Amino acid sequence: MPRHAAYSSSPLAVLRRHFGLPQDTLASFLRVTPAQLSRLEAGHRSLSAAVIARLLPLLQVLPDPAAPPAPEDPAAHLAPPTAAPLAARLDQCQHQAHQLRRELAALTTTLTSARRWQLALPPLLTTAEDERARAWLLRRQEQAAADLDGETAARYHLLRLRLAALEAEAAGLAALLRKD
Repeated sequence: MPRHAAYSSSPLAVLRRHFGLPQDTLASFLRVTPAQLSRLEAGHRSLSAAVIARLLPLLQVLPDPAAPPAPEDPAAHLAPPTAAPLAARLDQCQHQAHQLRRELAALTTTLTSARRWQLALPPLLTTAEDERARAWLLRRQEQAAADLDGETAARYHLLRLRLAALEAEAAGLAALLRKD
């Protein structure tokens, strides 16, 4: 079973978390080994004057730990998106949504017909005049039941959800492209 590192509130650990630095990267910047940095973070070693001098500029830009953290929106600092990949994904979403709409329409037609057969069959079965007609109606009844089973219901709802997700993604992409 893998061991998980204990949460550390040492200035070095706080610094690494704030800037998203792996231990070896910060160790390289401070000109110490990752093992030495680990001992420094754990408080098993004290910081040398040289390490403190290299660390000080980074520590000075850390936010005040007493202040509540301000929510950050990474998108606020991004360059405007390149339109080509967004437009390509928009086309892909629209194409897939079109295919799903067609598939959903065909399934809806099948489900509607099956439900109509379910409603019409009881009186038809009571008035069937010969065995051939009755057998044909019973096959229709079996088909309607198969068309309205739980697996088909799941397929119908999954198609609806996938279509809604693609349409939402396409709308978001179109909005991003309009901003440019």
